[in-house]
Amino acid sequence: MHQKHFAVIACKVFQDLLDKYLPKDRIDRIVYLESGLHIVPMKLHRAIQNELNLLPYPSRVLLGYGLCGNGLDDIHSGVHSLIIPKVDDCIAVLLGSYQLYLDQFYQEPATYWLSKSWLDEGSNPLVEYNQYVEKFGTDQAAWLMDMQYSNYKRLALVAHSHKDLDYYQDKAKDVINFCKRWDMRFEKILGKESFIEEMVAVLFSENGVNENFLMVQPGETLKQSDFFRQ
Repeated sequence: MHQKHFAVIACKVFQDLLDKYLPKDRIDRIVYLESGLHIVPMKLHRAIQNELNLLPYPSRVLLGYGLCGNGLDDIHSGVHSLIIPKVDDCIAVLLGSYQLYLDQFYQEPATYWLSKSWLDEGSNPLVEYNQYVEKFGTDQAAWLMDMQYSNYKRLALVAHSHKDLDYYQDKAKDVINFCKRWDMRFEKILGKESFIEEMVAVLFSENGVNENFLMVQPGETLKQSDFFRQ
């Protein structure tokens, strides 16, 4: 492997999981960006590109993101090699595989997902509603929320231990009650850490990447179409 330097630039939603598996003595730089950046995709794009540009050495870089609302479209590798999970967003990684994500999608496509990070510091329907109320008043806020969420059928929490599932269910109780206005049912799902483990293994692998990952070579640009699966 020609790179002697390694870096990780990832969403904060993965921080607890990645910190369990990353061999920090082998990695020059680890950066976790705030989890809400993808709400404005260009903001996410600029943040990732800036972190890549700041790396002092040509590096093999794990980007802990999916396409994330096209936020990774047109990311340029510069002098680095980039490894990216081939997923739309964080849910497949949190569940444990792209196949597990598909299984959930086919079972209940109209799902709004919650995670530890989103409940700790991110957005959710209740947070959005309160923000709309401040800007537009209660009537307009209710109309905007109905436009966004009335077709959702399930509110699903994914975490990686039964302890976290119970703790964050309690933390999410106000969100759960709020979403009953659209008759969303609540469900807890125990995720697997296998995709996270694979992300770390691929970062250091000398055998390239498998179908779950994209690799962008130095001087190349990551495109939205790279994430499409046959």
